[in-house]
Amino acid sequence: MSTEQVVNQKNTIDSWQRIAAELLSEAGIKINGSRPFDIQVHNHQFFKRVLQQGSLGLGESYMDGWWDCERLDIFFQHVLRHKLDKKIPHNFSDTLKIAVARVRNLQTLKRARIVGEEHYDLGNDLFSLMLDPYMQYSCGYWKGLETVPENLPLAQEQKLNLICEKLQLKPGMRLLDIGCGWGGLAAYAAKNYGVSVTGVTISAEQQKYAQARCAGLDVDIKLDDYRNLNDQFDRIVSVGMFEHVGPKNYATYFDVIQRNLKTNGLFLLHTIGSNQNKVNVDPWTNKYIFPNGCLPSVQNIGETSEGKLVMEDWHNFGADYDHTLMAWYSRFQAAWPELEHNYTPRFKRMFSYYLNACAGAFRARDIQLWQILWSPQGVTGGLRVAR
Repeated sequence: MSTEQVVNQKNTIDSWQRIAAELLSEAGIKINGSRPFDIQVHNHQFFKRVLQQGSLGLGESYMDGWWDCERLDIFFQHVLRHKLDKKIPHNFSDTLKIAVARVRNLQTLKRARIVGEEHYDLGNDLFSLMLDPYMQYSCGYWKGLETVPENLPLAQEQKLNLICEKLQLKPGMRLLDIGCGWGGLAAYAAKNYGVSVTGVTISAEQQKYAQARCAGLDVDIKLDDYRNLNDQFDRIVSVGMFEHVGPKNYATYFDVIQRNLKTNGLFLLHTIGSNQNKVNVDPWTNKYIFPNGCLPSVQNIGETSEGKLVMEDWHNFGADYDHTLMAWYSRFQAAWPELEHNYTPRFKRMFSYYLNACAGAFRARDIQLWQILWSPQGVTGGLRVAR
């Protein structure tokens, strides 16, 4: 390479870095700065990669070790609070993925199992060490609790109790748990409220674990898709599953709820939600964490449930997901010596990035956590809803 070519290449690299530095400065972040949320860049191709590839380039370059940040959670809080993600142009690949999600049904009966196979079947060793004893892979309820990792089990128990109280469970009722995970809610409701529970999951690993957890209880764990359900239940609950349903299936989802819920029943939906009514597909998250996932908006939920159910209560405690994710990250880090023989260092960087990025997003109030309660025809006199 000639001297002129070397100079031109350096000038090009400097230009990409200058653009990135200007963007990051809007969020108060410095390149190779001394604060915990400043980024340390190890490969100068990083700037071009991120500016050209957007979310996918940022996440993959971190996985490749091109940059580091002591507090990724704070970094993402600043980035999203200052909406830097809106100022980096989407590359063609990102745009194409969003366009495809708008047009195609990415959560058909055949494709719905992909997220179970690629994420929830990662290994019960990982999730049992990272999560709480109830194996709740969804937001805890931290009301009145000090937000330290040691209180994660209490936060999750409070969440389970909150759900059961909102549903006003009573002995002898039949409860349907759509997306039952590892059976924590099913076991809790059966033990503490005397209900008969049918749980449904698309993850074979979750089914096996949930069946073992619920042995001896009035709980039936099925490996099936929610669209195949055709029964009658007093109560229906769905926690952390609606994010995998997809816009093309929202109307079908509420048809299933309406078909399976008794006329005097109640349905509680616990879901992450988006502030904006658009197809919310993050390319990096879609590729590495939750294939075919999509966050619903208030409008998505309102329009597709309208005329089928009466909304009785809408509760937002999205800020609690920040505490939950940071507790998971703390436990994941502590458990790594037990996990590293089954997972690669690249996986560790990927999973750390995922947990911290999500925590930063909730802290910035970029995404929300909703619990929504419906009845088929409206409860006479209204409901006194637990908080």
